[in-house]
Amino acid sequence: MTELGAGIVVLLLIFFYLGIGIWVFVGLIMVAVTVQLFVLGFHVDKIGSITARILLRSASAWELAAIPMFIWMGDIIFRTDISNRLFSGLAPMVDRIPGRLLHTNIIGCTLFAAVSGSSTATTVTVGKISLEELSRRHYDQTIAVGSLAGAGSLGLLIPPSIVMIVYGILAEVSIIALFTAGILPGLMIAALYSTFIAVRTSVIPAIAADAPVERMRPVAWRDFGNLMPVLLLVFIVLGSIYSGLATPSEAAAIGVAATLIMTAVIGQLNFRLFTESLMSAVKMSAMVVSLVLAAALLSTTMGYLHLPQSVAALIAGLELSPYALIAMLSLFYILLGLCLEGISITVMTLPITLPLILQAGFDPLWFGIFLILMVELATITPPVGFNLFVLQGLTKMSIGQIAKAAFPFFLLLCLGVILLTAFPQIALWLPEQVTGR
Repeated sequence: MTELGAGIVVLLLIFFYLGIGIWVFVGLIMVAVTVQLFVLGFHVDKIGSITARILLRSASAWELAAIPMFIWMGDIIFRTDISNRLFSGLAPMVDRIPGRLLHTNIIGCTLFAAVSGSSTATTVTVGKISLEELSRRHYDQTIAVGSLAGAGSLGLLIPPSIVMIVYGILAEVSIIALFTAGILPGLMIAALYSTFIAVRTSVIPAIAADAPVERMRPVAWRDFGNLMPVLLLVFIVLGSIYSGLATPSEAAAIGVAATLIMTAVIGQLNFRLFTESLMSAVKMSAMVVSLVLAAALLSTTMGYLHLPQSVAALIAGLELSPYALIAMLSLFYILLGLCLEGISITVMTLPITLPLILQAGFDPLWFGIFLILMVELATITPPVGFNLFVLQGLTKMSIGQIAKAAFPFFLLLCLGVILLTAFPQIALWLPEQVTGR
């Protein structure tokens, strides 16, 4: 069978196994085993040996230890009133900005993303506080929900990010460099969102009008105090990484310890919170790590087929310019985002797309940030966008209504991708200054 035929078989098998509704990681393993058995003609003993070796080697990667720690850290915060304090601290600070409390969605998600690493956790935690408050103050629900859908996706881009860790492991790129590279693009996206809100509410002031009976009070020192728990956690986690005192995995453990201590200090740590947050983190971590392991096995199988090299040669034969290649990959990822979630997109496509990117002369560190932006688009793209489902649970609106509300922020994310492609130093400048990369 030719490499092209093998590629078509792999693609059809992926759609078949995922289409019948089985878990994604099981589907990826089944694709790998089926290809090894019927396409490559490997003996069952050899398949078992390859599978055991790859899964064991991938599961023992030290970098994976950061994933459950960051997930647990975010879950603890979600179950305490630290998130409520974050909103209380931000609200008076945005009172004189056009759009007023709508900016708490953007700033709150940006800050919380720096301690959670998860888009879902960021959206839920900020949304459960802000949406009720914005509704009580008669803000337009459409822009409130849309801004939260877009800003919640910053949990993937603002470090520490679980998707960054997954990409760093699979692409063999420094996770610390990835964390550093995500800061300026994350702030850029947040600035685009806030600018849009300010312009939109300046044109139509009624969509950001508080209830007439209540006005925001001036900023007080206690407002800064309400922000301190989150700011302190950001300083501890990111400071320990960038100072060189800890690896990302060690910083994640330090962050969990600091979060538990902080929760105890504010009097909210109890056995129930500890066990529920731990079990929730275990379940989420098992899902993420299983996807990474399955993707490693599928990547090895594609290597036996020489599929990445063949696809790279095929696209190289089209003689696309580097920017034409990026345009094609952007469309490819947007289409995948219609039916897959972010981590699945990352682990399934990287064995094929990364060689193309390297061959075109792009920096793999830059491509990691580009890929995460594309994954962010998937979080607010129906019918599988996770943020849309989260917001549906919070608001009881239909997926269609939420997707419509999120569409302007989808377009702003696309603008962010264009800016990142046109000015790659947005992602590369800070790593060069901090890590000397």
